Amino acid sequence: MRLTGPRTELALGGELYPSALAGAPDPPKRLYVVGDPAALRAGLAVVGARKATPYGIGCARRFAGAAAKRGVTVISGGARGCDAAAHRAALEAGAPTVAFLGGGCDEPYPAAHAGLFQRIVDGGGAVASEQPWGQKPRPYMFRLRNRLIAGLARAVLIVEAGLPSGTFSTADEALAAGRDVLVVPGAITAASSRGANRLLHQGAVPVVDDETFEDALFSLFGCLRQEQWPPEGHAARTAGEAPRGFARPGATEAGLLDAAEKAAPAPGSVSAGRREAPAPSKPRRSAACDPVAAALAAEPLGMEDLYALARDVCGTAEPRAWLMERLAEAERAGIAARYPDGRWGPVG
Repeated sequence: MRLTGPRTELALGGELYPSALAGAPDPPKRLYVVGDPAALRAGLAVVGARKATPYGIGCARRFAGAAAKRGVTVISGGARGCDAAAHRAALEAGAPTVAFLGGGCDEPYPAAHAGLFQRIVDGGGAVASEQPWGQKPRPYMFRLRNRLIAGLARAVLIVEAGLPSGTFSTADEALAAGRDVLVVPGAITAASSRGANRLLHQGAVPVVDDETFEDALFSLFGCLRQEQWPPEGHAARTAGEAPRGFARPGATEAGLLDAAEKAAPAPGSVSAGRREAPAPSKPRRSAACDPVAAALAAEPLGMEDLYALARDVCGTAEPRAWLMERLAEAERAGIAARYPDGRWGPVG
């Protein structure tokens, strides 16, 4: 089956070549894409065993679907088992997803997934390969393919892996590219989880429930958790009104800075059907009066510590939205920056 849809060849250094992949080790000189090349943006790779258990399939669907609903592109390899489950979950969420193939796009493998690949293209996503269109897949090409999955992703989530496991090569490529590796643990008695548990022992980030996964998304992409706010005991807001800077369930955020900038209209913008007068200029918040900036000036902090600080000092505001605005403001002011290990700290 030959995939139908727009076909594009992207050359390294070209305008449409994905910047995340261009900055990864050994980027391909050319990408062959069926579908929308704009879908090739930094996202979350979700990978796992081909001979997956119901547990692995369920975890792939659960976490890929949760990421897709928050506007995060799900990236995988289109293989049987966990990969296919992740793609399907993204499609069911109405979000684009990206599949990297081992061979050429005109030789989709596995052939039984040709229908899935066509759904990816039709759903606004992309099927891509560094191999020419008609290249038949060879075993060594799948290891090469894994570096593309890891390179385009901001983090790799491994939902199930035994020992030995080809999934380990994707984790290795992620570490080589400076990407985070997240792992869903499994039972220590399950052969299908020995690889995943070994990665956790070696220092991967554990994803033990929905909350830890949402925290990881927040740290990586600035996605807001879909939780009730204000909590019980606080005054109810007008029906349908979301807290300032906070997303209702189903809303998506492209990133930390975008979310904070969307939270407050710019001076002179049109609001509620009228044009507001430009607000008078005022000095930018300094570290001395901003508790987040002051804390980061003292030492680098991870998202868990920053969120704890926000809960303590934000009053009746929603803590994550409050924190997001302060971090974006500190970043714009050149006071703080996000470090490669995920922590935030002082610049310079």
